[in-house]
Amino acid sequence: MINILGIAGSLRKESLNKKALNAARLLVPQDATLEVFEHLAEIPPFNQDLEQSLPDIVIQFKKQIKGADAILFVTPEYNYSVPGVLKNAIDWASRPYGDSAWEGKPAAIMSASPGMLGGARAQYHLRQIMVFLNMFPLNRPEVLIPSAHDKFDDKCNLIDEHTKEKITELLKALDDWTIQGQFSKMK
Repeated sequence: MINILGIAGSLRKESLNKKALNAARLLVPQDATLEVFEHLAEIPPFNQDLEQSLPDIVIQFKKQIKGADAILFVTPEYNYSVPGVLKNAIDWASRPYGDSAWEGKPAAIMSASPGMLGGARAQYHLRQIMVFLNMFPLNRPEVLIPSAHDKFDDKCNLIDEHTKEKITELLKALDDWTIQGQFSKMK
């Protein structure tokens, strides 16, 4: 059983990206689980002075990351990049130097946006961040959800069949990618 940790890079209660992550929970392959980290707002601003005595929420976050087989990031795009709150959480989980929770993790990225590009620039920036973290993001399929406000009903259910198909493909590919990576480690 593959355990995927989902992280939505938004604090907004009605976040389109949180809605997309919740939709992914229903579309995960049968041989996988998708747990969601719900406490992004509780992570304080990164302060290197505190990294030798990590805040409890950061310890919990790192433990969940280390316990996961793979990561699913679902991020909005702010100013052509990932939101500061997501970058902050990524930074905390990579510290102190030599104890990164992200090391070697397979990852997938989705983004939802009311705009036409669906968060593409944030995805590419997140991929750049993953290089230093030594994470292994899937290249395809890309899940960009443009005009996302039209893809969910008033009860936050994903109603767009094409988007459901793309999320299902992404989760299946992440599952396969993770299994392939685990097999390689056993050789």
